Amino acid sequence: MSVYTGLMSATPDTQNVSDSQLSARLTPGQTAPDFALPADDGTTVRFSDVLPEGKRVIVYFYPAAMTPGCTKQACDFRDNLNRLTAAGYTVLGISKDSPEKLAKFRERDHLTFPLLSDMDLAVHKLYGAYGEKKLYGKTHVGVLRSTIVIDTNGQVLLARYNVRATGHVDSLLKQLDKLS
Repeated sequence: MSVYTGLMSATPDTQNVSDSQLSARLTPGQTAPDFALPADDGTTVRFSDVLPEGKRVIVYFYPAAMTPGCTKQACDFRDNLNRLTAAGYTVLGISKDSPEKLAKFRERDHLTFPLLSDMDLAVHKLYGAYGEKKLYGKTHVGVLRSTIVIDTNGQVLLARYNVRATGHVDSLLKQLDKLS
């Protein structure tokens, strides 16, 4: 289950927030919502605890661990983690999978960054990473493959939704270079 603190910019109390507000996409300049989620290693990661480390944070949302596209994307982040770390970024991956499944994913694919479990999709909705999407010409509701980049003060620098798994990190790095 997801846990929240009062650091969210426009939504101080998630109990009083409608589904339409939860699904609103983040935009640059907004304060990123705080959250605490269980990680694949049995710990709990609180977003506000990651920020004081002095690095910018890349939070990426993916539909399901151990599926071909999500594996390709996770391995892309893994393979480029040194480049991202050298540029001052920390990576957090979030999916609706259980911590146990995420631990298997981490082990199987040798992933070297935290994988967080948001089984009730509450954080997905806060970040706009859950909603309508088109798949094979039909509209479905589900997880939107999304990447949010947050500066050291908790402000959104970049918000990308419906990204492609293939080549995503190279594309992201090019955009981040332009922001620097």
